[in-house]
Order: sequence, then structure tokens, then C-alpha cells
Amino acid sequence: MRFNRPMPTRVLAALLRRVSLALAAGIDIRRTWSGELQRAPARWRPALAAVSAGIEAGEGLAEAMGRAGESFPPLVRGMAAVGDRTGHEAEALRDVANVLDHAERTRRSLLQSLIRPALQLLLAVAVVGWFIFMGGDLLGLGLKGPRGLAVYCTAVAIAAVVGAVAVRWMLSSWRRRGVVRFIVDRVPLLGRAGRAAEAAAWCRAAALAGAAGLDAGRLVSLASAVAPGMAIPLDRLEERLRRGATLAEALESSGRIPAGIVRAVGVGELTGSVPEVLERHAGEFDDDARRSLEAAAQTVAWGIWALTAVIIALIVIRFFMAYARLIQGAGR
Repeated sequence: MRFNRPMPTRVLAALLRRVSLALAAGIDIRRTWSGELQRAPARWRPALAAVSAGIEAGEGLAEAMGRAGESFPPLVRGMAAVGDRTGHEAEALRDVANVLDHAERTRRSLLQSLIRPALQLLLAVAVVGWFIFMGGDLLGLGLKGPRGLAVYCTAVAIAAVVGAVAVRWMLSSWRRRGVVRFIVDRVPLLGRAGRAAEAAAWCRAAALAGAAGLDAGRLVSLASAVAPGMAIPLDRLEERLRRGATLAEALESSGRIPAGIVRAVGVGELTGSVPEVLERHAGEFDDDARRSLEAAAQTVAWGIWALTAVIIALIVIRFFMAYARLIQGAGR
């Protein structure tokens, strides 16, 4: 059975936190996962059953998660592998659950910032519909009265369906780093937010790996899996390290890592606190991404307000034009 849809972040974070607590309490992973299988939403039980089958077969948690396809994102599988290798499964799952909780809070904040522009857009659509119903042809398409309103509502419904399909395609293209990601990266506010969010994910994954005691190669490998746009060929990285370069110098030579992260790694290497420095920078990148997204949402809101104002102005102008024609007709 193929699993192509990722588990919701909120559900996944709660699952991993419960598993972490159970493992920390000394409960066996087989028993823990079997219990989670019983309480999981029906939609996700097949994926959890695949993981449970892998664990029963003697596989590590990360390898067993691979049986569930895309249900578990690269960060979760990578940190599960960290736990398998270091024997700190409970700590690794707890840390990744915290990361997922943070991502969920960021997502909710973004959605809340988009509520107002969405309401403004609905208001603009409703104003046009009201004008059509009252007998005005605001769009210049001959739409008037109840029949015109029915045609208008049908067109709006079709546009909404097309928009929903387009959004799903755009999200898919974004995850696959397709044309949508290429375009968005060049949009001032959205591009900055996307780059900051990816840098935050890289820093957080590298911090988790560093805190778990992984070497530089595996640290960068895990971070690259979480942030594909910042992936580095490991053979080149390891060659630079073998020649005596520091991790910061090796990262800088790749040309794929932002200067802020390179400087943070350099400071961490000098002070012996790379995980702590990267975790702090991850929070700074998250704040930058949030501010950029909020600014983008505010720009959209102002654009919709401007559209609503134009619609209202057209209504007023057409009303007075109709009134002026009535007066002229009466005068004649």
C-alpha cells in the first residue's frame, strides 16, 4: 500500500510526544506503538500499522517509518534515525515534537493573518452581486436582476473551484521545488519568507543532530534532507573537512548556505556550542519568516481594499450616470 500524503503536523506532533513520554518511562517501543495504533484516527491507522509491522520485524524506528511513505516527513525520519544510532530515542522524538509544535503555531499565525484579506475579498464579491441584483450592470456583461445574479454566482463558484485546484497544484509544486518555488523565490516578501523558513529548518535540524552527537557529515545530511534548497554534496563537504577545513569553511565553500548560518557555525565551533548557537539562529530566522509573511498578507489586504474601493466608486459613478440620464430624459 502506498502512502503519499503527510500526516497533519498537529497529529504527528502529539503522536511523537506520547511515544517519547512512553519510551522515557521505560515502555517497550513495540508496546508503545501498538497502543498508538489503537488510538490513532482511522485515516492514519494503515500508516501506523506499516510502522508497527516494521518494528515487529526488528527494524529501527526510522527504517520502519520508511514503510509509511510520505506519512512521516524527512525531519521526523531523520531524527528517528538519530535516536536509533545514539540510543536516545525518547530525547530525539521529544525534540522533533517541539519543532513540529513550533511549525504548527507558525502556520496558524499565517492563517490568522489571511482571515482579514479573505473577508475583504468576500465583501467585494458580495457588493458586486448586490449591485447586479439591484439591476446594475457593473461588469458591462449585461448581467442584471435575479437572472444575472445567478449567472454571476455560478461564475464565482467555478472560479472558487478552479482556485482551490490551483492552490493544491501550487503547494505540490512548492514541495517539489518546481516552477512555483522558482517564481515565489523572486517575489520580494514571499521569497524572503520562504528562504528564512528554510534556513530556520536547516538550523533546527542541524542543532538537533549536533546535540545528539552526530558527526559533521551526518549533521549536514540531516539538515539537507529537511531543507532541500540548501542541500550540499556530502563528498565535497567531507573532502574539505579532511583537508583540515572547519565546518564553517566547508559550508561557505559550498555556496549553498546563507552567510548568517556560516557565521553562526563559526561562532559555535569557537565556543564549542554549535547546537545552541544554531537553535538560537533558528528562532531568529523563524521570526524573520513570520514578519515577511505578515507583511505579504498586509500587502494583499491593502490590494483587496483598493479593489473594493474601486468597485464602490464604479457603483457610485454608474448610479449617478443612470440618474443623470433619467433627468435628461425627463427634460426632453
